[in-house]
Amino acid sequence: MHKIFNVNGDCKPELHYMVDLGKRLIEIKAMVDHGDYFTMNRARQYGKTTTLRALGRFLQKDYIVLSLDFQKLSSSDFAKESAFTEALAREILKKTALRERMSEEIWNELQTFAYGGEDQAKLALLFACFSKWCGQVEKPIVFLIDEVDSATNNQVFLDFLAQLRGYYIDRDETPTFRSVILAGVYDVKNIKRKFRSEEEHRRNSPWNTHGGNEESGSLLTFDDCPWDQKECTPFDIAADFLVEMSFSAEDIAGMLQEYETDYGTGMDIEEISGLIYAYTSGYPFLVSRICKLLDERIAGRNDYPDKSSAWTKAGVGEAVKMLLSEKNSLFESLTNKIEDYPELRDMIYSLLFTGKGIPYNPLNKSIEAAERFGFIKNLEGNAVISNRIFETVFYNLFLAEEAIGNEMYKAALQEKNHFIRNGRLDMKAALERFVVHFHDLYGNQKESFLEDAGRRYFLLYLKPIINGTGNYYIEAQTRDLERTDIIVDYRGEQFVIELKIWRGNAYNERGEEQLSAYLDYYHLKKGYMLSYNFNKQKQIGVKEIPLREKILVEAVV
Repeated sequence: MHKIFNVNGDCKPELHYMVDLGKRLIEIKAMVDHGDYFTMNRARQYGKTTTLRALGRFLQKDYIVLSLDFQKLSSSDFAKESAFTEALAREILKKTALRERMSEEIWNELQTFAYGGEDQAKLALLFACFSKWCGQVEKPIVFLIDEVDSATNNQVFLDFLAQLRGYYIDRDETPTFRSVILAGVYDVKNIKRKFRSEEEHRRNSPWNTHGGNEESGSLLTFDDCPWDQKECTPFDIAADFLVEMSFSAEDIAGMLQEYETDYGTGMDIEEISGLIYAYTSGYPFLVSRICKLLDERIAGRNDYPDKSSAWTKAGVGEAVKMLLSEKNSLFESLTNKIEDYPELRDMIYSLLFTGKGIPYNPLNKSIEAAERFGFIKNLEGNAVISNRIFETVFYNLFLAEEAIGNEMYKAALQEKNHFIRNGRLDMKAALERFVVHFHDLYGNQKESFLEDAGRRYFLLYLKPIINGTGNYYIEAQTRDLERTDIIVDYRGEQFVIELKIWRGNAYNERGEEQLSAYLDYYHLKKGYMLSYNFNKQKQIGVKEIPLREKILVEAVV
């Protein structure tokens, strides 16, 4: 039986196609060998559980591994100290492989904590038992905890972290775990205790998982906390986790090579892995989802009758289109976050539409939150959307909201069939009609309006024309206040459209040369330019300009 690509739960080497985690595991083990306490904090569906479980297996030769999953604990287990202590002890007792790694004394003490009643179930006593166990065993113990976000709004969790901190600080005097690794979205070394009511939390707040301690009214949050409120950071001993968990093109190629060995599709592994990386920037879920769609949904369709025809450039484009049209938990999480946090929404909108760069500053609350959720990344000191897929999801979200009642969108929707001829997109015809509609509707607007809205309105016009059949994305390297390149893929045919603010003939000629070079990159002979010209003597319309062996179709509004 062949393996499959997996996007649900952790990946298992014997069942699923996976990238080689060896290098990452060696890097993490070096932190364990050093005795670090740290959080493996990355965005949702970023391979944390898969990595943590692989790490547990990797460490077994040199360490005793105690691995727990806080997702298995219920809300009532976090209600008070005794319930939490009992639940922890029960989870450890379920690890039958650990039975032979602990003395009868330790086993019996854990039984007492788990089933001995509330008076026996105290965190301080449980940690004293842990310390005794660490002092008895022949190998150091490493404590791994997955889904730690399940606990982050509970006072008892704060007490748990405080115990870990205390034993770590005294590790030269008191036996303790060699290393503690917590896996979750949030970096718990920044956790703070805030006193405020449940009602103050926003709907589906990512800061509020279990609802806090109802008796005290306290909540554990990652928000900024005023100095007149009691706060503490009980995991400030945590080391920085700098291991790269996104997949490189080489990682993806290694996974595809295993697939190719099984199926012999004849795919160009270097090209396909490069394409998948270009769309995803190595976000693990997105990589695996595209591969899964190619293998299970694209291959076998009329236009892609077998796996060989699916694992092509055109097949990848089709998988991307399918991915962008589906409703999955990751995309829902993205949209929910920006709906709940207006500052985050404003920042994403600005990055997409204004062309104004936003300096990367991890102390900025919106930037820190956006990076934590995986929305953005630091690129040469600037905050940018982390990958093309997320960028298109955000574009589609914002454009769908603006499309309601928008005259440009309505015009394209009414005329879209005129731009598709024999199954091919006539981009020149689309530009010609865009120029007419834009001039009629917005020709008298001020220059500032055109700079802010011109690009957005072209995307609103383009969207209903290619919707359901084609894809588009914005080339991040060329997006700024003066220039934006849009790449459209329609039934395997690519179009490069450069949107420019017209600043004079010399500037425009440089733009033409830039576009010519860009066409070379995409192996195209025809390119398109949409120029927003503020010269009152301008001549609106569309014309073709020869550029050596290429043709530039320029539209001026």
